[in-house]
Amino acid sequence: MSTDKKDKKTSVAEGLGLSPEILELLAKFQEIEIEDFQMDASELELSFEPGMAGQMMPKLKLPPSLKAKPVSMLQASFVPPIETYPNKIAQVVLGGTKSQGGTRGKSITVGGETSPAFYTFERPIVNAPIITLDVFDMEVPLSKAVKMHVKDVVGDPAAWAKLAVEKFGADMVTVHLISIDPLLKDATPKQAVKTVENILQAVDVPLVIGGCGDPIKDANVFAEIAETFKGERFLISSVTRDMDVERCGKFIKKNGHAVLSFTPMDMNLARELNRRLYDFVGKEDIIMDLTTAALGYGLDYAFTNMERARIAGLMGDTELAHPMSSGTTNAWAAREAWLKMAAEWEPRELRGPLWEVTTALTLLLAGVDLFMMMHPAAVKTLKDVTKNLVAGGKVDAAKFADWVSVKA
Repeated sequence: MSTDKKDKKTSVAEGLGLSPEILELLAKFQEIEIEDFQMDASELELSFEPGMAGQMMPKLKLPPSLKAKPVSMLQASFVPPIETYPNKIAQVVLGGTKSQGGTRGKSITVGGETSPAFYTFERPIVNAPIITLDVFDMEVPLSKAVKMHVKDVVGDPAAWAKLAVEKFGADMVTVHLISIDPLLKDATPKQAVKTVENILQAVDVPLVIGGCGDPIKDANVFAEIAETFKGERFLISSVTRDMDVERCGKFIKKNGHAVLSFTPMDMNLARELNRRLYDFVGKEDIIMDLTTAALGYGLDYAFTNMERARIAGLMGDTELAHPMSSGTTNAWAAREAWLKMAAEWEPRELRGPLWEVTTALTLLLAGVDLFMMMHPAAVKTLKDVTKNLVAGGKVDAAKFADWVSVKA
């Protein structure tokens, strides 16, 4: 072998980290096997020529039975995964009957879940979700799609409440005392009491008592109503972090009512407010409102927040183990629910309630127990869906067996 060739082989061998003898063996036999081999490489590049993968991989031979085109679905059994959760959601009773010191025809219980929403394969549903319809104590701007159903009773909260219960099927009525707002009519607590009294005489369902959003005025009005109607077991809506929580908690507990704990979309803030309320009311007196961002405003955020809160409560977070309420009528704040749009999005009279019920149905699956709603068609749809889910009847699988078809 010439000196040049020898030097070249030696150079290549050194570059690869191999001895010249190994290169000579590769040149002679084209293939060698090495035992107990270890290679350290900071960079390694493998190059495959087109078609090499097909040559390296063995060709699969399918049996005749698998060569034919599929004509039916594979049959497979499904066993639902059953979980057991260490905690349960608190139960809250709303509405005091005569035997309980109130005047309501019946009480309603919400909460008590031991599994996520409608996991009926794990546990039966304890208390079905309920709906409360909004009633305002003064005339307010309403979407045409809503106003057409209540135009004869706007301005008369007692007649509005009666319509909501007897015609629209409301389980409860939410009384929004917005006239007490210092920037509107600045109605007195005594005037608010009179409005609530008229509604109590018009209907016998439990009531939610809502304020105007002013933390000082709301607390004063709630205190007067709580004391005047002791034993009625109202849901006071709502107590927030910027209110006098101690004062509110004391008069709510003293007079036998329940409280809606309202916080922005933040579970840590919900924990904080509930923790503060525990010093004055029991866990059986608190319903949470984690804020409903409606369809078009970020419904996915609201769903995720509520679902996380429900699962956390079931998994042992006692500060979140409370029934949840949704201000579903926030759907009407989204302009898509009422704005005049192109022909393909009309009519608004249908689009509006669809906007509201889509918000409601989404949060129903997150575990909401109490829905505050407005449009009668949305209310009926949610009631029908909830009824079917709660019934837990078996589905006729034959109706859906052929949803997939394969043409030969």
